[in-house]
Amino acid sequence: MAKLYPSLLSTDFLNLQQELKDLEAAGVDGVHFDVMDGRFVPNISIGLPILDAVRKGTKLPIDVHLMIEEPEKYVDLFAQHGADMISVHVEATPHIHRVIEQIKSQNIKAGVVLNPGTPVDAILPVIRMVDYVLVMTVNPGFGGQSFISDSIEKLDQLTSIKDRMELDFDIEVDGGINNETVKNVIEHGATMLVAGSYFFKQDDYKQVTKLLKG
Repeated sequence: MAKLYPSLLSTDFLNLQQELKDLEAAGVDGVHFDVMDGRFVPNISIGLPILDAVRKGTKLPIDVHLMIEEPEKYVDLFAQHGADMISVHVEATPHIHRVIEQIKSQNIKAGVVLNPGTPVDAILPVIRMVDYVLVMTVNPGFGGQSFISDSIEKLDQLTSIKDRMELDFDIEVDGGINNETVKNVIEHGATMLVAGSYFFKQDDYKQVTKLLKG
């Protein structure tokens, strides 16, 4: 069974506290917190004040996804404000090894992220260090996009690497996850699912959680 982290980018922020309670009641495994800077991706999203509110509002693990340039400048802050896990893009810094070490030094889980156009080989130098690899199955920046089918090949490659190197990192997928795509990604090795617009459009969070987790 895969773990489910609904993306708060699609939540109803006017009713954030109730939304968090509903997510807990639905049995999700955590929440996904997308941070965008308008430079690395063509959008600006939420930051530390919202993270503070989410941390106060839930005991669920918070998975912070930094879609920002120079993530090393902000990793410590997001950890101190309540992140339980932080992932950074290999494309966003020339010092990916150092940033992963920085995240680990905060005693939280560290992840590395691959954009659709970035090969798996790009993260091999840090593959033994990370707790999870996040495969973007859409181009980052906006919710509601369609799943990029070529992403399945990356999942197969990462699953093969796990087996060959005897590693146990999670494989997370983010983008276009819904009732039609979820079975395929799980069959190809995904162990963590990020669902945004599809999830929050449903009336019954408990039902959609059960559906997606398999």
